[in-house]
Amino acid sequence: MKTNQIFFKNSKIISIDKFFKNVLYDKKFGYYTSKIPFGEKGDFITSPKISSLFSELIAVWIVSCWETFGRPKNFNIVELGPGDGSLSNILLRSFKRFAEFNSVKKLFLYEESKYLKKIQKRKLNGGVKWINNLNEIKKGPVIFFGNEFFDAIPIKQFKKIKNCFFEKNYTLDKNSKIKQIFKKASISDNKIIKSYKTLNKLKFIEFPKLGFKELKKIINKISKLKGCILLIDYGYLKSNNQNTLQSVMKHKKNNLLKNLGAADITAHVNFSLLEEFFSKNNLKTKDLISQKEFLENMGIMERAKILAKKMKFTEQSDLYLRIKRLLSPRYMGELFKVILAYKFDKDNFAGFK
Repeated sequence: MKTNQIFFKNSKIISIDKFFKNVLYDKKFGYYTSKIPFGEKGDFITSPKISSLFSELIAVWIVSCWETFGRPKNFNIVELGPGDGSLSNILLRSFKRFAEFNSVKKLFLYEESKYLKKIQKRKLNGGVKWINNLNEIKKGPVIFFGNEFFDAIPIKQFKKIKNCFFEKNYTLDKNSKIKQIFKKASISDNKIIKSYKTLNKLKFIEFPKLGFKELKKIINKISKLKGCILLIDYGYLKSNNQNTLQSVMKHKKNNLLKNLGAADITAHVNFSLLEEFFSKNNLKTKDLISQKEFLENMGIMERAKILAKKMKFTEQSDLYLRIKRLLSPRYMGELFKVILAYKFDKDNFAGFK
C-alpha cells in the first residue's frame, strides 16, 4: 500500500495517464527504471526478439526510404523507444551491406529511461547517438520509427454522459487502496475530444494526450526537415467502447492495479484516431496495413528461403516457427498494424501500395 502512495506523488486525485506514467518511470520504483522487461525471462517479447529477420527488413525499408528521398548526403534515423537495443543492433549490422548509405546515415536513439539507456549502451558499441531533445537534429531528411512505442505511452479515459465528458481519475481511500472516480473533463480536453470525428459516437473514449504530445514534436521536425514516421504496434481500427488498458507480468495478464512497478502497462492503439491526428497536422499517410502484409511486401518469405538453404532441418523449423509468430493472424500478423505518415512530394515507399 505504501507503493500506491508513492505513485500518487503527493496528489489526492490524479488522472490515470499521469498515474501510470509515474508507475512506469518513477526514478526509484518505476517499471522501466528498475528491471529488464524484454525477452523470455522478462514480461513480454517483441518482434525483434522473435526473429532477426524483422529487424533486417526494417533496415532494408530504411535504405529504400533513403533512395526515395533522392539518396541525400545527410540522412537521419531515429528509433523511438529502443527497448534493449536489439533492433538497432541488427540495423547497424545490416547497414554495412550498403556502403554509400552507411557513410551518410546517422542513427539516433530516443529513450526516456536512464536504466534502459545503460542496457542499450552495453549492447551497442558505437554507431549511435542518444538524444533527449529532437532539436539536436538540425538537418534533414529524418526518418522516425518505433516498434511497440505508442502503446507504452499512458492514455486518458473518458465516459460520455449527455454530450459531456467525465475523466477517469484515481484516489486513495483511508486504507491507501486505489479507487477510481470520474470528474468532469477540463474545457480544453472536452474541446479536443469533440474535434475528432473518430470519437464522435463513442460513449467510452481512450485518448492518448501524452502520446499526441510526443508525436507533435516529431511532426514538427518532419514538417521542417522533410521525412516520415513508421509505427508498428498492436491495436484496432474501430472502437467498440472497450477498455484496452492492460497489465502483463511474466507473459501473463496481471490485475491492472496490482504489482505496480513490477508489471508492464499498455493500451491498444486506435489507428483510425492516429490517422486523423496525422491528417490534422498536415502529414500524408499511406493506407494502413497489417504487420503480415508489410513483412510479406518487404520479402520476408523470400529472405527466409535463402537462409533456410544453409540450415539444418531443426534450424529451418525454428526459423519458420518464428516467422509464423510474426505473420499468423492467431499471433501478431493481424493484431499488429503498420502506419506510415510523411511530408514529401513522392510516395513510393517500400512495403506499401
